[in-house]
Amino acid sequence: MSQIVAIDVYCYVLTYAHGEYVMSSGRAASSQESTLVRITCDDGAQGWGEVCTLAGTYWPAFAGGARAALAEFLPTLLGVDATNLTAVHSAMDSVLMGHAYAKSAIDIACWDLLGKKAGLPVVDLLGGRAQQDFPLYEAVPLSSPGAMADFVKQRSAAGITCFQVKVGNDPADDAARLRAVADVADTSTRLIADANGGWTLQQAVSAVRLVDEMPIYLEQPCRRVEDCRVVRGLTTLPMVMDESVLTPLDLIAAKTEVGAGSVNLKIGRLGGLSGARLMRDLAACLGMSVSLEDAWGGDVTTAAVAHLAAATAADDTLSVSFFNDWTNEHVAGYRPRSVAGRGSAPTEPGLGVEVDVEQLGEPLISVRATK
Repeated sequence: MSQIVAIDVYCYVLTYAHGEYVMSSGRAASSQESTLVRITCDDGAQGWGEVCTLAGTYWPAFAGGARAALAEFLPTLLGVDATNLTAVHSAMDSVLMGHAYAKSAIDIACWDLLGKKAGLPVVDLLGGRAQQDFPLYEAVPLSSPGAMADFVKQRSAAGITCFQVKVGNDPADDAARLRAVADVADTSTRLIADANGGWTLQQAVSAVRLVDEMPIYLEQPCRRVEDCRVVRGLTTLPMVMDESVLTPLDLIAAKTEVGAGSVNLKIGRLGGLSGARLMRDLAACLGMSVSLEDAWGGDVTTAAVAHLAAATAADDTLSVSFFNDWTNEHVAGYRPRSVAGRGSAPTEPGLGVEVDVEQLGEPLISVRATK
């Protein structure tokens, strides 16, 4: 048993390595605020977690909201056994309903601590290493067709074999973007056209008519599940669901109602590794492949994603992202680090990364157990 005696919350800024990250509906950013959490227990054991929400326009979450939510429920975690994930989530839920993104940082920190206590990497606690390494994807920011094609050429040279091509604006322009990218991509490269729910139903219908013959996946064309279902009935393109999948029932609906064969699972949106593992297992049971990542993040987020991906069968994996390849700042020594477009999970206990606290400055929030 490891009773929590202190929790510290830190903030740092992550800048995008390729300038400006642009998605549909005019959403763009060159930097994001990330929140790091450190849990300390009475036996001296510590664990780190991270959540980065990708501003406040990607889903109903933002950096300040994460910290406000943490401030609400952190006191109730004092004295709780950090190695008992059920007790940890019960304590958080007893104070605040929802806010899974804020709770995800605590969940990840507890998995890190549990692994360190057990002397095992988190991947072993998640069921064991199913993949020694795995191919990574990168997002292609929405821009002109030429600029997007150039991005794919440059990152393909670095070993990337899967690209999430941002679309979701004018259908004709998006079709031109996808054709430009497909023209320069290797035939073995996987292309996923991701609208991030940015198309209206009419726009999505027009778009799939223009690109239906292309060798691509289509991800979350519309925000509403009902609209995605209509679009799926009009195209032969395999569909990936993302933003609208928050619960197991959403996942079942994505398969049975929309006809999606894949789902994008973001750790932060699902309350941490605990929720993401549950959804991954359910997706596998439904015969769906999974993309594993988070909304954004640095070394700690990347480590959490790496362990979940390594514990997932290759046949069940559609794509994986290493966000510390997308960002300039590294608080844990730029680990885990990709090699030629492939990622792997650390072999050290816990998440296998060591956070340099001196880079972070003073914590924004600290709670301590009274003696």
